[in-house]
Amino acid sequence: MKKIGIFLALLPGAVMAQQPSNRFADDLDFWKKPMKGAAYARYEVGQYRQIADNILAYQNEDGGWPKNLDMRARLNPDSVVLALKPHSRRSTLDNNATYTQIEYLAEAYTATGDERYRDGARRGIEYMLATQYPNGGWRGWDADALTFNDGVMYGALSLWLDVLKNKPYYAWVDKALKERIRGSWERGLDAVLKTQYVRDGVKTVWAQQYDHETLLPVKARAYELPGLAAGESAQIVSLLMRISKPSPEVVEAVKAAVAWFEATKIVGKKVVTVKLAPEQREDPSIAVDRIVVDDRQAPPMWARYYELDTDEIFMCRRDGVKVYRLCDVPAERRVGYAWYGPWGNSVLAKYPAWLAKIEK
Repeated sequence: MKKIGIFLALLPGAVMAQQPSNRFADDLDFWKKPMKGAAYARYEVGQYRQIADNILAYQNEDGGWPKNLDMRARLNPDSVVLALKPHSRRSTLDNNATYTQIEYLAEAYTATGDERYRDGARRGIEYMLATQYPNGGWRGWDADALTFNDGVMYGALSLWLDVLKNKPYYAWVDKALKERIRGSWERGLDAVLKTQYVRDGVKTVWAQQYDHETLLPVKARAYELPGLAAGESAQIVSLLMRISKPSPEVVEAVKAAVAWFEATKIVGKKVVTVKLAPEQREDPSIAVDRIVVDDRQAPPMWARYYELDTDEIFMCRRDGVKVYRLCDVPAERRVGYAWYGPWGNSVLAKYPAWLAKIEK
């Protein structure tokens, strides 16, 4: 979810930087799957007007965007949308959708002065304000629950924080709209603090999804069972550490989460991808495998899921059956899902400087 700047300057008429941007990386990864390797033309990173026009063309009437579309594709947007199943056309914050388009359009307006881009960004903001639940959260695409998974809560609140921190490309946001965003941010932050999982009186981190009413962890897809989620939690802690003047409650939340990351890190091991000969394949269509191996030099890693009340690592099959070793996950899910990752390293790297700053 790291953002890469796309402008050399933030003034009307500025030229967009030519470096690559990963703001739509998740969309592109998912877009490629149904394309099955089919070739198509794409706009270059520097063709920002064409990309911004594409973004406007894909914007839904409600102001949001569908997920998993390539914003740089040189294809007819109407044809692309018509080829989607109806439920895939829905607006969502899932997989980095909507808030990334808003950010791009806001920067494009700042660089060009084209009011269409500002108006598109404003409509996207209105969509986000309208779809926030009374509990302060936003739902995911495939689970009607308060969702941290796929960057939903992180993405929404990160955008709000950019506006409230007066990022130059949101200078067009007027006082009334900013106050509505501030109220949404405060409700969202309250939801984040309320959903930090408490075990025996000790705060830990966050699950992927929560029930709208009880604010207790719930499942999403069959293989996404309730559990503490290292990846989503790392995003949220990083967000909390961006708050300029954190409240005592935010400070407590960060310290507790960092303690959890320290306690649960896996050292001396790493996950490697190995090629398989045809006779070694569990699934004939999958030519690689992922295995956990010993490596004293490997940086710490974390599992995707930990049991809520014990921190025991678990994984899951597509049929919802919980397993406790990577080798017990069927091949398709073993190589097609990130069961381990370096998520906590970014938190632990940022923490000392953050702690020194707030303790001044």
